[in-house]
Amino acid sequence: MAFVDVVELRVGLGDLVARMVAFIRAGYPQGVPETDYVPLLALLRRRLSDDEVAAVARDLVARGDLNIDVANIGVAITRITDELPSADDLDRVQRRLGAIGWPVDTDH
Repeated sequence: MAFVDVVELRVGLGDLVARMVAFIRAGYPQGVPETDYVPLLALLRRRLSDDEVAAVARDLVARGDLNIDVANIGVAITRITDELPSADDLDRVQRRLGAIGWPVDTDH
């Protein structure tokens, strides 16, 4: 993955965060009550954007490894997000790779 791709992903995240903050402010014009912090954070769980899913798939394919497994996908996601991947994100990247005909080893 090129440096420019990573920078573009980070900028896109900034826009996403700004939209989420605007949404929360609209729903809580007087501020978020202390008792709502945990449920609100649970709703805001990180999810890969479609662009990030495509970037992870491109990164994996660019390596040319024909033995991609779920662990490889998880490492690639972590490189982009600096967070552990969710099962949903692993599945989305796996489906993306399958859609372009790239084999994924689901046994490991």
